[in-house]
Amino acid sequence: MLIALPLLLIPVVLYNIVILFGATGGGGMAEADAILRDPLFSVPMTSGANWNVGVGDLILFLSLILLFFELLKSTSSQKVAIVNHALSLIVFVVCLVEFLLIRGFATSTFFLILAMVMLDVLAGFIVTIIAARKDLDFGGA
Repeated sequence: MLIALPLLLIPVVLYNIVILFGATGGGGMAEADAILRDPLFSVPMTSGANWNVGVGDLILFLSLILLFFELLKSTSSQKVAIVNHALSLIVFVVCLVEFLLIRGFATSTFFLILAMVMLDVLAGFIVTIIAARKDLDFGGA
């Protein structure tokens, strides 16, 4: 049943931990942006520039990887996939509420995570509908 859990819940939880527990003050926008953008490490590039990688960048990178696996999972027609779609929809609603109502979540990083969760929900439902339609077509022949 663990396979039914949406993988994009991981970056959402990580973002919540970083913002809610990493903010020492009131958790305002400036502090949230600083936490996400402050470089964890820097990579020297061949051009002579330094590529600064922050917490927000790492969370987004993880989100993209997990979105790929979520899209692969959405192509399965198992009964677990329907539970996964429903849980993904719940994660989307929670993310949307956080983005709109909680200070510190109205950042570009969280918006992109929200967009990935929304794409996961849409892709899951669309793939399920198309697969069900194909099953119906084959059944009628």
